[in-house]
Amino acid sequence: SETSRPKLPRHAKLKFDETRQVWVILVPERVLAPDEIAVEVLQLCDGVRNVAMMVDELAAKYAAPREAILTDVIAMLQDLADKGFLTEAREKTE
Repeated sequence: SETSRPKLPRHAKLKFDETRQVWVILVPERVLAPDEIAVEVLQLCDGVRNVAMMVDELAAKYAAPREAILTDVIAMLQDLADKGFLTEAREKTE
């Protein structure tokens, strides 16, 4: 949802692979090479920004309709979460 604050789980790293010249998400035993747009979205997944904030940034940057971006971003983030490449930041409880 727009209020979710996605982030990479502790065991996943987004990094640029110099050898292949592509961005990859590294998790134990798996590697995912997301496309350019997915990399841009993933770089915003810091656990601080919520999906609404991310979509607002992308809509402003690309002068694109917010609703179209929202639909695509939520679908992509959900797919990555279902595969274990993303998690949601939770408030810390004491």
